[in-house]
Amino acid sequence: MEQAKSAGKFTPVHDAWWAAACKAHGDRDGTRALIEVLLLGRNLTHEYLVAGLATALRAGALTADAVALEARKAAEADDVDEPPAPARSDRAKVTFLTQRRLAHLPPDNRPPLSVAAYDQLLKNRQPADRPAIRGE
Repeated sequence: MEQAKSAGKFTPVHDAWWAAACKAHGDRDGTRALIEVLLLGRNLTHEYLVAGLATALRAGALTADAVALEARKAAEADDVDEPPAPARSDRAKVTFLTQRRLAHLPPDNRPPLSVAAYDQLLKNRQPADRPAIRGE
């Protein structure tokens, strides 16, 4: 850890996020979440990872998934060359992975489902006021 700090790879943002994660999830699970975040560094640039940590920390999203999503959003924003939209509140907006995936799905052009074929099964039902008799 000291080696990473001296190399500038473990920033104060890492430390603050880790402390918040330990406070929220306990030492064991908070440290496990930090390890998952550090492993994200294998596939993400350090600056985007730090940006993702900072955004997730401001939003109170203390999971590695949230950090990964925010880091990728920072990378995509940098690729588009548009300035990021300023935050409107003290808490940053975090997009959850499921919501993001659903928002990017293509439109569903299939016809609506029909249960008309199952109506024949309802014809042989007993009336509600008449109890079923065995052998009938």
